[in-house]
Amino acid sequence: MRVHPMRLLRSGLVFIVLLFALLNMHVLLNLQAGPPSGNHFRRNGMQHNHQLSEDGHVQFQIPQDGPGDQGGNWLGNDQHQGEPGLVIPPVKNMSHLENRTFPVVDITNLTMIRAAIKKINDEQHIFNLRKFGLKLNSESTVIVIQAHSRAEYLKILLDSLRNVRGIERALVIVSHDVYSETLNAIVQSVDFCPIMQIFFPYSIQAYPNQFPGDDPNDCPRDIKRDEAVKRNCNNALHPDKYGHYREAKYSQTKHHWWWKLSRVFDGLTIMKNYHGLVLLLEEDYYLAEDSITVLQMLNHLRNKDCKECQIITLGNYDKTQNYPVNSGKAETAHWISSKHNLGMGIDHRLWNLMRACAKEYCLFDDYNWDWTVQHLSTKCLPQKLKVMKMKATRVFHMGECGLHQKKKDCQPQEKKKQVENLLGEKKQHLFPNVLVKTGFSPLKLRDPKPNGGWGDLRDRELCLSFTQENVSVPVR
Repeated sequence: MRVHPMRLLRSGLVFIVLLFALLNMHVLLNLQAGPPSGNHFRRNGMQHNHQLSEDGHVQFQIPQDGPGDQGGNWLGNDQHQGEPGLVIPPVKNMSHLENRTFPVVDITNLTMIRAAIKKINDEQHIFNLRKFGLKLNSESTVIVIQAHSRAEYLKILLDSLRNVRGIERALVIVSHDVYSETLNAIVQSVDFCPIMQIFFPYSIQAYPNQFPGDDPNDCPRDIKRDEAVKRNCNNALHPDKYGHYREAKYSQTKHHWWWKLSRVFDGLTIMKNYHGLVLLLEEDYYLAEDSITVLQMLNHLRNKDCKECQIITLGNYDKTQNYPVNSGKAETAHWISSKHNLGMGIDHRLWNLMRACAKEYCLFDDYNWDWTVQHLSTKCLPQKLKVMKMKATRVFHMGECGLHQKKKDCQPQEKKKQVENLLGEKKQHLFPNVLVKTGFSPLKLRDPKPNGGWGDLRDRELCLSFTQENVSVPVR
């Protein structure tokens, strides 16, 4: 029997249409329901619900294993979605819930101060979280500021951060050793990024008349050891190597620095599993507007050309800055505390190595944290610290009055104007297209001679308690 070609073609088309219809029905019948609406706390590719209280605080829950959250598009095309990290999307139309403030405290009431500090540290509140959300992964930046009592300097630093490109995607943590309504108001006025406050709980302010503050029965700094023993003052048997007794105002800074790192890397829920950069600043710094951009470029260059560099540093103390020539140049060196401590970027890997050297840090008879870290570099860490640093600074040290500065006529606004004029003149040389490594600085690294101020056994015990759970805190 002869088969007509047109009839065969029509039959084939009918078969194809039927097959297409059957396939579509199969897909529709087996299509899974879309993801639920709402917000999700994501970590390691898993979905974790969190609750947002009326004050805008994220009430964290302990993560449990669960199915991956494929919903939402806030991540965009982020190639790092699969890395350990955290994502909290912003919440639109909820800005009226961001009016949280800390309690007003009578600073003469030590019980109130200690209770307020504990409550704030326990809550771990992040301001502006609803407005900006938060994403933390290997490409993120966490900025940690160590602040004391200089409100005008802190305000200048935060004002400079406002102009830093990408600051809205960073997390800023301000670590205080003074509880002050003035300082709190300055920090809580920040409206350009997520920001958190933490408080050093063993401050002189919280313990003014007992260790870690100045106990009335502590030995005077310059008393001779024999006389101290006769007086039976508290620390008579433990002066420093130069025969001097502790001064709380000097001891506090080293304690605060070590506690701050332990708290940030090991104690904050938001930082759990974060392995990106932590930029360490102090209250009297000023940042150029391309600081975060250059920090990330520097980190990429470090990972490519200097994997052994454990620290990256944005700033330097050079009196002359040649931005036209050096804006896009970095160099490597052995880390030297007096030259490379201005705007240090470190990560959890280095902190783990330093924490393993806690005994060396806490027993070294020097009240300076950076001098002590240089000692760790030569005597305890697996290898000497190397740094990759910018040749044209992005961080400026503004402080003319402080712990070590004796100048009395300090004019931070005048200093700010000088820095802003310099950056304004060199604006065209910021945001380099390419960053290149130019060489290795020949500066010699040596084990620093201790400056003293750290002979008291109570300081050593307190310091060790921050990283060793089985060591009791010697507040007495």
